[in-house]
Order: sequence, then structure tokens, then C-alpha cells
Amino acid sequence: MSQPTRLDQIEIKLAHLERALTELNDVVIRQQREIERLTTLNRQLKHQLELLEAGGGARAEGFEKPPHY
Repeated sequence: MSQPTRLDQIEIKLAHLERALTELNDVVIRQQREIERLTTLNRQLKHQLELLEAGGGARAEGFEKPPHY
């Protein structure tokens, strides 16, 4: 079998780069979805904390900071 020509080598490298690009794109999409999910959760937790601090939730005595803070 003959050695691959320069064009064949370039095509092989291009195929690998295209696959790597697709994999990286999938990772970025997954990360963006996770960021959006965590951002939503963070907003919900902030809202719950605001309610607790305003006295609209559970008893405030249970949520005092320890003395070392």
C-alpha cells in the first residue's frame, strides 16, 4: 500500500478537526444549558432568601448566622 499523499493527509486532518469541533460544540451547548439551569435555580434561591429575610417565610431565629461570622 502506498503512503498517503499530501492531499490525503490534509483531508484526514480536516476530518479529525471537524469531529473535534463537533464534540467541542456539543460540550459548549451542554454547558450553556447547565448555566441557564443554575442561573434559574440561583434566582429562585435568592427570592426565597429575600422572603425569609423579610419575615415572610419560616421563623427567622432558625437562620441566624453563627457568632464567628
